[in-house]
Amino acid sequence: MTLRSAPALFGVLPLAAALASCGVNSVPTAEETAKARWADVQNQYQRRADLIPNLVATVRAAGAQEKSILVEVTQARAAANQITVAPGQLTDPAALQRYAAAQTNVGVSLQRLQEAYPQLQSQQGYRDLTVSLEGTENRIAQARRDYNLAVQAYNTTIRTFPNAIGAKVVYGARPMVPFQAVTPGADTAPTVNFGNGN
Repeated sequence: MTLRSAPALFGVLPLAAALASCGVNSVPTAEETAKARWADVQNQYQRRADLIPNLVATVRAAGAQEKSILVEVTQARAAANQITVAPGQLTDPAALQRYAAAQTNVGVSLQRLQEAYPQLQSQQGYRDLTVSLEGTENRIAQARRDYNLAVQAYNTTIRTFPNAIGAKVVYGARPMVPFQAVTPGADTAPTVNFGNGN
């Protein structure tokens, strides 16, 4: 090192120290963290928008298939109860045949129900849907909380000394706004409708 470069070096070091202590690096780091957390919030809302209609449609389809089997059993039982054979008709082969056919329909319907029973999934589907909805809402709440914490850290960084100097002079930083529910009813999760009157 020469004697001529020594004063320049002594001038650069305080400038570097001043810049380092006034938030030149911490301000953009805090800002990018807050932006990333906001992207997480949007991602969770998109996940909810994509997931819920698909889950509801799946559960609705399983419920409809199971409903048709149960309706068939109920109708067959009702039809079988309407057909009776009075003691005076025991000699009428057509009456006995109608009675036997009605009872056979009940048996066939019950057999279909027994065969389908291991695959009957609407109750489990409803439980799974409930768990998925709860998990989705929890993910959204956590993403909003993380965003608000990142905004708080950023806003604190740009407003405290010595970072406030770099934030205003170098970046022209302005405080970010934390997430708040502003739409009426935004604090209420969406209603799930299966179209069955419930």
